[in-house]
Amino acid sequence: MLHKIFSQKLIISAFMFSLIFTSLSFAGDHHKSKSSKKDIVTTAVEAGNFNTLATALTEAGLIEALQSDGPFTVFAPSDDAFAKLPEGTIESLLKDKEALTKVLLYHVVSGEVTSKEVVKLKKAETLEGEYITIKTTDDGVMINNSNIIGADIMASNGVIHVIDTVLLPE
Repeated sequence: MLHKIFSQKLIISAFMFSLIFTSLSFAGDHHKSKSSKKDIVTTAVEAGNFNTLATALTEAGLIEALQSDGPFTVFAPSDDAFAKLPEGTIESLLKDKEALTKVLLYHVVSGEVTSKEVVKLKKAETLEGEYITIKTTDDGVMINNSNIIGADIMASNGVIHVIDTVLLPE
């Protein structure tokens, strides 16, 4: 059981790291193909818009997990999304590895869920163990209270969807 939890946390960390570095510019015409040789973490790092996420994944020790085979779906908050958190929230999370890991794993779903599949769902179980809600509107797709602002950034071990608000488990 402990091994399973550790593996899930590692996977989530890797996804989060990837999301941190995935640039919003990857949305639209710049999708990566499934044949991409870069994992989620590398894809995100090269994007350059996920520095806070990368720091959080590193502090939580989740990088290697998100570099594993997967597949994973990461709802990656951009640096701008982290900046929207109340003052002191990021610093507090970085000091509490257990809480940080819980938040990061809440952004990762097992399996490769592309935008075509996301819009068909009402909820999805995260690696943290809780469910996120999914709502499709005329304005786009929402994950809890966050908008997907970049979709289907493909990596060798899954897919990244960029979100504009950090997801916080209950």
